[in-house]
Amino acid sequence: MLSTLIELQRLKRLDRTGWTLRGLPNGTESVAAHSFGVGVTAMLLADKFISRGISVDVEKVLRIALLHDWAEVRVGDMPRTATLYFGSDARKQAETAAFSDIVNDVDEGLYGSLYLDYEQRSSLEARLVKAADVLDLLIQVLALERAGARGLDEFWEVAEQPEFNLEGEAEQIVHELLDSILNARRELLTK
Repeated sequence: MLSTLIELQRLKRLDRTGWTLRGLPNGTESVAAHSFGVGVTAMLLADKFISRGISVDVEKVLRIALLHDWAEVRVGDMPRTATLYFGSDARKQAETAAFSDIVNDVDEGLYGSLYLDYEQRSSLEARLVKAADVLDLLIQVLALERAGARGLDEFWEVAEQPEFNLEGEAEQIVHELLDSILNARRELLTK
C-alpha cells in the first residue's frame, strides 16, 4: 500500500496542463486540487439528489471522485488538445493501463471496477461524478476570471452542449448548478 500512496502523492504537485498552456503560472491548480473540487461538488450534488428523492450511493460517488484522475500520475494531465494528436482511444487505453498498474498492489477488483464504471459512465454515480468534473472545471475558470485571468473562453465551450447523460430530476439539479455558474460569469462580464 505504501508504494501506491507515495506515488499518488505526486498528484499534489502535478499541475493541470490546461492552465499552464494558457500562460497561467505553475501551481494554478494541481490534479489533486481538482480531485478535491470534484469530490466536494459530487458530494453536494449527491446530497441534493437524495433530498429530492433520487437514490444514490454517496460512498461510491466519493470513491469514484477520488480516483477518477489517478492515472495522471503516470501519463500526466493530458489537455483536451492532446486527444487531437493521440486520439481518444489511445488516450483511454494508456490511462486505463496506467490506472491498472498504479492499483495493482492494492486492488482486489474494487478500484478497477469503479474506474471502469467512471470511464463507461455505467452508473448514475459515475455520471454524477463526470458532471461534477465538468462543473468543477467551470467553477475554477470562473474563479480564475474573477481574479483577473483572461483568454480562457475555450473552457466555457464545454457548457454549450453538456452531455451529462442524466435524466429527470438529476439532470435538472445539475443544470441548476450549471445555470448558476453561467449566470455568475455573465455578471462578471458585464462589470
